[in-house]
Formats: sequence, C-alpha cells, structure tokens
Amino acid sequence: MARSRPSRPRSGRAAALVLLLLLGGCADVGGEGGGTGARVRAVLDARGGAVRAQDRAAWLATTAPGAARERAGTVFANLDALRPSAWSYRVTSVRPEGDRAAVRATLSYRVQGYDSAPVTVARALTLRRVSGRWYVSADKPAPGASQQLWEQGRMTVVRGADSLVLGVGQSRGKLADVAALADDAVPAVRRVWPERWAGRLIVLLPASLDRMAALLGQKPADYRGIAAVTTGELGSAAHVPADRVTVNPEAYEELGPFGKRFVLIHEATHVATRSATTAGTPLWLSEGFADWTGYHGSGRTPRQVAPELAEAVREGEAPTALPTDADFAFAGDPDELARAYEGGWLACRMIAERWGEPKLRDFYRVVGEHEGREGAVAAAARRVLGVSEGELVGRWRGYVREQLA
Repeated sequence: MARSRPSRPRSGRAAALVLLLLLGGCADVGGEGGGTGARVRAVLDARGGAVRAQDRAAWLATTAPGAARERAGTVFANLDALRPSAWSYRVTSVRPEGDRAAVRATLSYRVQGYDSAPVTVARALTLRRVSGRWYVSADKPAPGASQQLWEQGRMTVVRGADSLVLGVGQSRGKLADVAALADDAVPAVRRVWPERWAGRLIVLLPASLDRMAALLGQKPADYRGIAAVTTGELGSAAHVPADRVTVNPEAYEELGPFGKRFVLIHEATHVATRSATTAGTPLWLSEGFADWTGYHGSGRTPRQVAPELAEAVREGEAPTALPTDADFAFAGDPDELARAYEGGWLACRMIAERWGEPKLRDFYRVVGEHEGREGAVAAAARRVLGVSEGELVGRWRGYVREQLA
C-alpha cells in the first residue's frame, strides 16, 4: 500500500478509443467464465487505468448507466481528491449469470507519499452486459471485508505538513484542526521516540460511530467511548502500508483541547513504533508507551492520569499483576479498560523514571525482537534493566501504591 505517479492521461478521444477496444473488442480467452472472464478483467483494468490517469470520463464509461453511474461519480470525485499513485484489481473469480456476472477481486492501491506497499482489500463486484458491453453496476466490500471511507459519501481531503486527513460529513475547518494537531503530534513523538520512522500520518474522520465501525469491520458498540484507533500491519515500515488513524467523531468531540492533542500523539506513537512492535509486544507495553508519550511533559500527576486505579488502591484492591491483553478489550468493562491503560502507563513511567528514558525505549525494542510472546518481557527485563520479570512486576506493584495511595 509506488511512489511514482503514472504519466498524465492521453487525450480524452484516444483514451475513449482504448476503452472501447477493451470493452467491445476483447477476444474470448480462457480463464474464469471463459470469454466473460477476459472481458471482466478488461473492464476492471480500464477502471484502474482511469483512476491512475485521473480520467473521470473513462471511469464512468466502465460504469452501468443509472443510479450506479451517479454513485460512481461521487466515488471518483473522492479518489480524484485523494490522488492514489496506484490502483488495480486482481480478479479472483467470475460467476456468469446470463447478462450479469458476480466477481470477486482484490483491489490494491497506494496513497502517494504515505504507503510504501500496497493496501489490499477484498471486493465483490457485479457487472452487467448492456448491448454487448460489460459495465460495473456494483462495487462493494467482499463479505467480511471492511468499507473504505471514499464509499461513505462525499469526501473532503486536507493535506497538512506531515498529515493527510480524510473526512466524510465533516467541515473542512474541523479537518484542518485535526491536521494541525496531527502535524504537532509528529515532533512530539520524535522527541521521545527518535528512531527512524516516516513521520507522516493518515487520519480518517467518518461521519459517525456507526461509519467508523464499518471502516474497521466491527460492531459500533465495541468502539463507543473510544476516541481513535490505529490500524496497520506489523513489520518494517519500508514494506507495509501506512497505518490509518480512524477517529470516532462522537467521542473525539467530547474531548477538550488537551484531550484531542493527547489522542493524536497517542495514535502517532503507535505509527512511530510500528516497526518495533511485534506479536511478542504485550498491550500493556504498547498502549502504556503510547500513553506515556501523550502525557510526556504535561505536568499531570499520577492521580490525575490514573483515577480508576487510584480508587482501586484506596479501596485496598491494588493490582497484583500487569494488565493482560484481555484487559484491553474495547467491548469489556469500561472501568477495567481504564485501569488497564493506567497500569500500562504507570509501568512505562516507572521504567523511564528509575532506569531512564533511553532504557524504556531499549526495553520496548528488545521485547519486540524476541521470538514469540513467551518470555519476551522476562528476556528484555534481564537484558535491558538487569532485573527478573518478577522483580519488575514487584517494583511496579510498589510504584502503583506509592504513586496513588
């Protein structure tokens, strides 16, 4: 999810001629659905070429007349504003049914300047034959796949210095405010994570919580009260698509200026540390480190940052173990979720205070370098901090009581 832009489109007349050859003059070749499969692939090839060439007429020429063409016009306007540097379909199956064909395909695209590898999404398309030519009449997420923001209505694109903010149902002014906070988040994260990373953010701002959930392929209830979520692939930043920060507009709007700034820094931290985060990294560390970065230099006290955990300590229910990954489930008890985040933050704060910030960064990296989850924290604690995992947890338990009693 290439850096290079394709050449500008040839003249509209020449492009239209190529399109007619693709749609009407394609020889019957083997493959899915015989000749139908070849014609379907030709239509989708032309569709991808239209996006890359920013040619609206060519895009609409691949779309069935009527309501489908009207919807396709909105989608093209969104893609034209986004300006993807790559866009192509790989057909995986074609099922002809008379003058219709049900098609499954993998869409690959890249956002120039952000994605170092293709974003791939599964699509379910319907093509219809009219007067001997095939047209796309529907292009939707395949079952189990999530929606894309450009499908949710007219999209506004705001480009910041280090951010790309995409919104549907949001004013340009609000998106510009988010872009400004995202631009400020990049140097804030660099100050505490000076490792090499792209230093650029893609932020998605849908119209509602329901629309946010559709982008993530989850139930809306799972994200109620969650201000933002970062999604991405683990691995080297040079070989994966850019992370997407998806904002819940309902929860985000309830935050004050500090809260909104904190959210963007927290999510930017996940983007920055992505290449050092692996299956061996527990959530208490990845979420705790992101919170630690967000609160870094704010002057906020542990009791201000960890009110739920402070109440548990006062009631004699101080935690005895670091939070598990299950404690971070969005759909679980909100108080337990808050205590999990607070516990992870206090663990990272303790390491930074007692061993130093460079050691906290080293600890994060070494945990991620361990093969598998089992023993990752123990190995990093011994190698970086010079203590056993049990000693680390014991010191954290004491630190929680000391800071919150």
